[in-house]
Amino acid sequence: MNQSLLAAAWAGLGGLALGAICVGAIVVVGIVLWAISIYNNLTRLRIAGQGAFADIDVQLRRRHDLIPNLVETVKGYASHERGTLDAVISARAKATSATTIPDKIAAEGQLTQALGRLLAVAEAYPDLKANQNFLQLQGELGNTESMISRSRGDYNASVGRYNEATKVFPSNLVAGLFKFTCMDFFEEKNEAVREAPKVKF
Repeated sequence: MNQSLLAAAWAGLGGLALGAICVGAIVVVGIVLWAISIYNNLTRLRIAGQGAFADIDVQLRRRHDLIPNLVETVKGYASHERGTLDAVISARAKATSATTIPDKIAAEGQLTQALGRLLAVAEAYPDLKANQNFLQLQGELGNTESMISRSRGDYNASVGRYNEATKVFPSNLVAGLFKFTCMDFFEEKNEAVREAPKVKF
């Protein structure tokens, strides 16, 4: 009798252990699936931010292509404004050689500042303001600046969603574990250059 009670007790314990193992396995699988889901969401958000910056990059390249023609046109009328012209050329070189998003953002801020000074210099030259080539370049630059501004808004919205996901609980746990770091917003730190260069005369 004692032997059969002992066997029944062992069988009961074995069933409880098996049940506990099954529950534990389900919990572990649930946690792994949850972490995978958050990891995939963070990855999608980061890719969306990078894709939004690629849209900006297209417009920035267009702007970079316009600048040499603009500088040459201004040089024909204001060749003694050498410092301003050199500053634009130097800023363009930095902007075209920047490789990371933070470096590109910083270089584009400097280029925007230099372009603003160049266009301000052009104000003092009525013949330049009337030049057809300059007017066409000015219009193209204005359109490009508008497209950059719109694309920058889309990029910053994507970065905002991604950065929020890396900071809020519980996704911040997975973000920290897999080293998802915040992305930089594309904004001007300097109040004087927050606006696109003015191209209307």
